[in-house]
Formats: sequence, structure tokens, C-alpha cells
Amino acid sequence: MERWRDRLALVTGASGGVGAAVARALVQQGLKVVGCARTVGNIEELAAECKSAGYPGTLIPYRCDLSNEEDILSMFSAVRSQHSGVDICINNAGLARPDTLLSGSTSGWKDMFNDPDSVLDAPPRPRPRVLCGSVTCSDGPKLETPHCPSGLQVNVLGLSICTREAYQSMRERKVDDGHIININSMSGHQVPPQSVAHFYSATKYAVTALTEGLRQELREAQTHIRATAWPLTGAQLLSRLSLLAQCISPGVVETQFAFKLHDKDPEKAAATYEHMKCLKPEDVAKAVIYVLSTPPHVQIGDIQMRPTEQVT
Repeated sequence: MERWRDRLALVTGASGGVGAAVARALVQQGLKVVGCARTVGNIEELAAECKSAGYPGTLIPYRCDLSNEEDILSMFSAVRSQHSGVDICINNAGLARPDTLLSGSTSGWKDMFNDPDSVLDAPPRPRPRVLCGSVTCSDGPKLETPHCPSGLQVNVLGLSICTREAYQSMRERKVDDGHIININSMSGHQVPPQSVAHFYSATKYAVTALTEGLRQELREAQTHIRATAWPLTGAQLLSRLSLLAQCISPGVVETQFAFKLHDKDPEKAAATYEHMKCLKPEDVAKAVIYVLSTPPHVQIGDIQMRPTEQVT
């Protein structure tokens, strides 16, 4: 990990769970980390903890709504102007809605796949620019009507926009060893038997397809930015740059995800984590560190990890 010291990593969805664990692990390794989320209070607290602990890296909170392309482009512009650009992009942010296929509401499906502003009839939010850490971030006034981005926008479009902008940032600076890591899900490889997760699974299948498509496009562009949904042959590794793209797909991780998915049934949410020893966010963070610690000539394929007791 020594080669990554003082270089910049972007971690989306860094306000809690896996994203926070990954951000902390990278700061412990001496990286500058831009941690973004729609709210930055938790990230600010984590940044203070990392500083108090004496970690060699720095965590920079950034308020960004990943369902809003303008927000994403503004974030990359700020990183470019203040820190040159992104060397590692970790697409971690994701969300789900508890609407089934047979009895879900049409409005719920639209919330999952359409523009959230049109669903909620929420007015555009003013976005004055203020300084947060050493990167400009937006902290507009709070709405009485909550802004709820859709799964398609965050899980698929937000990920794709961040990937595109990170790739362009690396190419512009001729970075030859960058990484793009997609935190996917086992739900992107097999449909879970929980009906409320089926729409979420569809978005994660999209991430699996996008990662493989990205690998193919990067190979055609003769770069070493490699997407790793499937094992690569030796011939596929011949290119000029050594930028890498990885996909890590965890099973059940003990976070607040189930409580957001089953927001009207907290007992059911709690039961998700009680019937087995689940993965911890730190387990996924260790997988990220492992991927980043491999030498540039090593290609890690799609990592699928789950609790030992998890059946599907």
C-alpha cells in the first residue's frame, strides 16, 4: 500500500456502513480520502476521529447527492482544482425500496426507476457553496419534504457517472496505476428469495453487467483500467496503462441497510442480522485494501464474499 500514500481516493456513500469502514481503512493507510454522501455530519465525525487517532491520511467530507449529475460533476471539478484528481474511485453508495413485484405500488416502482424529484414533486434545492474540510461542498437549506433518490439513479447512473469522471481524471493526468472499485452485492449475481429486494437486485445485476462492459471498453481503449466481473486471460491484459477496475460483491453485511429497507417493520429488519454471524463493514474494507495492495500486474477478478452461514 506504500505506493498509494498521499494519493487521493473517492469513496461514495461514506457516511456509514461499508463506505465509512472503507474510508477509515484508507486513511489508516495514509491516503487522502474524499468521502461523499447526501449528509456529511457522520463523515465529519469520522474525520475528527481519524485525526485524533493520528492516522497518516486525511478524510475530507463532501456533500453530494449522487442522484444529481450536477452535484457529481461539481464534486469532481472541486477535487480536480484542489487536489489534481482522483486516483482511486470506490463506488459504494446504494439504496433500495421495499416494493415487491406482485403487490408493489406503481409509485414505489417509479421511485425506484424514475426521477425522484418528479415522484416527490420536490422543488429544486438551492446549493450555495461552502468550504467543508479542504474541498468545496454544498450545504443548502433542508427541505421539509425529504429528497429520496431512486435506486436506478444512485445504484446505476450515479455509479456510471462517477466511473466516467474518474476515468477521465486519470487519463488527463496520465495516471497509469489507478483503480475503480465497484462495491456490488451478491444480489447482483443471484436473485434473493426476499420479495422486497427484487427491484434492488435488478439494479445490482445492472452493476454486474456494467462492470463487465466497462472491462471490455477499457480493453478496446487499450488501457489497463480493467473491469473484473469475470476472469481475464493473459491476452486480455496487453495494454499500455495499468489502471484497474474491480468489483466486490458482499452478502449480508451488518449495517443500517435492512432498517432502511424494512423501515416500517424494525423487528423484521433486526431479524435479518440476528439469525447468523453477518459480515462486518470492516470485512469488506479489508477486501478493498487487499485489492489495492496487489502489484499492478495482478488482476483480481470479481470478489464474492458472504457470511459462512448465509444460504443464498
